[in-house]
Amino acid sequence: MIDKLEFFIALAKERHFGRAAVECGVTQPTLSAAIRQLEDQLGVVLVKRGSRFQGLTPEGQRVLEWARRIVGDSRTMREEMRAARHGLSGHLKIAVIPTALAMVASLTTPFRDKHPNVTFSVLSRTSLEVLSMLADFEIDVGITYLDNEPLGRVATVPLYSERYQLITSAGKPLSDRESVTWSEVASLPLCLLTPGMQNRRIISQQLEAVGSEAQPSLESNSMILLISHIRTGKWASVMPLNLAETLGVAEPIRAIPIVEPDASHLVGLVAVHREPHTPLVSAFLNQARTVYPASHER
Repeated sequence: MIDKLEFFIALAKERHFGRAAVECGVTQPTLSAAIRQLEDQLGVVLVKRGSRFQGLTPEGQRVLEWARRIVGDSRTMREEMRAARHGLSGHLKIAVIPTALAMVASLTTPFRDKHPNVTFSVLSRTSLEVLSMLADFEIDVGITYLDNEPLGRVATVPLYSERYQLITSAGKPLSDRESVTWSEVASLPLCLLTPGMQNRRIISQQLEAVGSEAQPSLESNSMILLISHIRTGKWASVMPLNLAETLGVAEPIRAIPIVEPDASHLVGLVAVHREPHTPLVSAFLNQARTVYPASHER
């Protein structure tokens, strides 16, 4: 039953029998037969079928909720038994919004010092992708905004308050200022994250609030690409304070606080809302809880 539920979760995520089969490491006939058997066991039709996958039935949507819960409990049980035998070990998969990538080391490094048998995968993803991957068991935890858009039913641990800085080159307009306004920022040749990123939506909201509009000369989903353009001396950008500090912004690059209004948004760790969490996720959540008090005082 557990295997069939895992196949069903993969199908709901991929919305294609062939891709779901590849995801599960089985042939398409094997996956299709397993879904049919699951339907027979439950006595309901789960999938709308035609020449191709057409979505889930209402019963399928409900079973998907149960499937995620049951598969999650099963994985938690297996990890608890492994931890009881061998201590905390395993692989932790994390998805992180681009602006928070620079702070991940402050979590993973002390965690691995305590638990040297744990390994990590860290992926850069949009806030929407973080939540979707969490729901589909593609990741164990995510790092995203906690207070700007709906999160759904997740457990959260605050990590830091994101505040915004104008990043520009010395000798350029506004570079000699101690602070700038959002209206002034709008007048510069900006390079920003793409509209699919929540950080970009936050910046656009701030500019709209003062009667301006984000009209960047360049957009990218890569912070490294934005930084490389800023270093040419021809571009400016808006970045969170913690990211600017981690990058070690120094001459000839300046980081200038943006005020009027002084905006901030809470970034934190998210995990599936369940009790108990797997031992690995539970320990990582506890590690995260040690971070916020110090960063909150800034």
